[in-house]
Amino acid sequence: TNARLRRIIKGVIITPLMLVLFACNKSDDVCAGNEDALILNHNGLNREYILYQPQGHDGTSPLPVVLNFHGYGGFAADHMQYADMRNLADQENFILVYPQGSCLDGAPHWNSLLAGSDNKSDAEDIAFISDLIDEIAQNYVIDLERIYACGYSNGGMMSYALACALSDRIAAIGSISGTMLDWPEICDPAHPTPVIIFHGTNDDVLPYEGNSGFTSVSYAVDYWTSFNELGASPSQTDIFSNGSRVVEYESYGPGLNSVSLDLYRVIQGGHYWFDQSTLGFRLNQTLWDFFNRYDINGLR
Repeated sequence: TNARLRRIIKGVIITPLMLVLFACNKSDDVCAGNEDALILNHNGLNREYILYQPQGHDGTSPLPVVLNFHGYGGFAADHMQYADMRNLADQENFILVYPQGSCLDGAPHWNSLLAGSDNKSDAEDIAFISDLIDEIAQNYVIDLERIYACGYSNGGMMSYALACALSDRIAAIGSISGTMLDWPEICDPAHPTPVIIFHGTNDDVLPYEGNSGFTSVSYAVDYWTSFNELGASPSQTDIFSNGSRVVEYESYGPGLNSVSLDLYRVIQGGHYWFDQSTLGFRLNQTLWDFFNRYDINGLR
């Protein structure tokens, strides 16, 4: 409910990009208005998405695709500025897509398969993303074995949802300040799935240790290390320091199909798409380097 969401985020400075999906009312409309957005009509709603093609691409060789999802209350155009991967797309030669969530009580959201009575959303976002992949494949030359999903906050939840319910089309996922929801009866991945996670230990919106409404980061780590048969202990660890900021790195695996799980624990980090000044390294580059190792069959 709105009241429960307010209690969870009490004391946090809220911007549209800092909110997360919990539950409100039925999806009542499509949130729109992104400049330069493309339109896909899905179930009677004109769903928007922003697509960026790398500069200099010849249009003939198949390109990988990165789907990047905004958080609750966010818009694709704003998220493209906040989590801007366009220069990286030019450098690494991939197509970049920022989809737009539909409205929950007037706020954009992703319906990431919240289980139970609190989920009041009826948005068919998994089907929308599947149709969006089809739409992109019809209009651009893409590598269907190299479609990756990442997102911030509620967008991270959406990435986990795709790994569970659309994994026959998604090669790897990344979650930035997101969480995996507790629906083991719904999560049914079709293949071993590489996962990369960035999360702050002082996240007041989606706490690192979880709370009564959301699972912990350890829940996601445990689920995917078990499913991918990566082992219970990390095979590699490291510590990065950037002034007073410390990032603890753990890598699990390789396991089935030589996939891995990488965790970046940002000590005293908040609820952000972390930038270089915080981490001391480029999150976007690290995210892409991880994705680039895999296709839908595992290690390339």
